[in-house]
Amino acid sequence: MTILQAAVLAVVQAATEFLPVSSSAHLVLARWLFGWQDPGLAFDVALHFGTLLALAAYFARTWVRIIANGFGRRGGHAGDSGTDRDLDGSPHILWYLALSTVPAAVAGLLVQDIIETHLRSPLVIASMLVAVGLVLLRADRQGARGGDLGSLSLMRCVLVGCAQAVALVPGTSRSGVTIAAGLLLGLRRDAAARLSFLLAMPVVLGASLKTGIETLVGAGPRSVEAWPLTVGIAVSAIVGYFVIAAFLRYLRASSLAPFVYYRFGVGALVLALLAAKGSPAGGSL
Repeated sequence: MTILQAAVLAVVQAATEFLPVSSSAHLVLARWLFGWQDPGLAFDVALHFGTLLALAAYFARTWVRIIANGFGRRGGHAGDSGTDRDLDGSPHILWYLALSTVPAAVAGLLVQDIIETHLRSPLVIASMLVAVGLVLLRADRQGARGGDLGSLSLMRCVLVGCAQAVALVPGTSRSGVTIAAGLLLGLRRDAAARLSFLLAMPVVLGASLKTGIETLVGAGPRSVEAWPLTVGIAVSAIVGYFVIAAFLRYLRASSLAPFVYYRFGVGALVLALLAAKGSPAGGSL
């Protein structure tokens, strides 16, 4: 893998990781369309680590407040922006988030190899793009009248965490399925997106550490040279930060419908390319 390829894939990752359009699908499609070799799950996880850094930077003050509230101390202060004041209405959200990451962590440990071997296919990607798009379209109709994170209960948070486990399947979109779950469970659009991003951080961190250790000891997917990995992480972190800010600002006043129709379009494009190239239904991109 060249540095240019790593940079291009990092931009694709950062531009799609936080939007409900499936970053894994776009990474696989980009490599397919450009004819690039798949570097394996290790590089995908490295790009996810870059977007994890973007999340950590953007939500640093939010996590300070969550942790402080979780231990019985107010994380805010007089004169703050008020962006995270709704978190004070759910002081136990730190523990809700911790419990809600368990389903995705367990699913990752149990089925990662199956997904890597059998589910990175164009037919699976197209099917999930359309299926989750339909769910997101239904959920979006409730998004304008939902509540904020202060109204979040343990059960609702855990249910969103269970939805996050489904995102291991390529084409699903971690943000797409968790935002849809949050909307269906009564959250506002921007609140559902914030919950989605907060839930993603520990799961992506765990996946990055696991795959990194496996690669170092020679048990993981094939390795990638140091410089492409470094460029990929840096580019995905920088671009990802600005995508988070823009997406949350968009959701405060606008619908998710454009992203749903985009999912439908990409799903149709994948099926058309499959038909044109004569690839088998289960074939790899």
